[in-house]
Amino acid sequence: MAISRDKKNTLVADFSALLDTAKTTVFAKYDGLTVADVQNLRAEAREAGVVIKVMKNRLVRVALADTKMYKKTDTSILTGQLLYAVSTDDEVAAAKVLHTFAKTHPALQIAGGFSAEGLLLSADEVNALASLPSKSQLIGEVIAMLLSPVNDITNALSGNLHAFLDGIGAKATN
Repeated sequence: MAISRDKKNTLVADFSALLDTAKTTVFAKYDGLTVADVQNLRAEAREAGVVIKVMKNRLVRVALADTKMYKKTDTSILTGQLLYAVSTDDEVAAAKVLHTFAKTHPALQIAGGFSAEGLLLSADEVNALASLPSKSQLIGEVIAMLLSPVNDITNALSGNLHAFLDGIGAKATN
């Protein structure tokens, strides 16, 4: 059954609004995945704060043209059955979710993506993006690096204090 024009306009408007706030959009070919597989992918994506959309490529092209940032983006790569993973919080979350899912489901093939700046990303660039640590991991690493000198000073001072107390204890027993 065909989708009415009003429904198509609503889908395009919703996807355009999602693209406006997107940090990264990744698209992948999903030929050969079962409905249950796609539902599992959506559940995993939801946990990571990623939205999965399955739309006609023609409607996606219209949504991209309606979005200021993506007006000039080349959309010739949008062919075949594609699903779109959109992340509004983390730049690497969409790529990570699809990359991780593709490891256990070879039917899912990452085809490319769009950056927040409106640039078209190749499949290799998306896979490289997926190998980066997440935003929370990077924040944790920076905090650990910032706290490292504080921990070193604390350990040095506590080591000297222990040595001092051991010396006093040794003198007291003599």
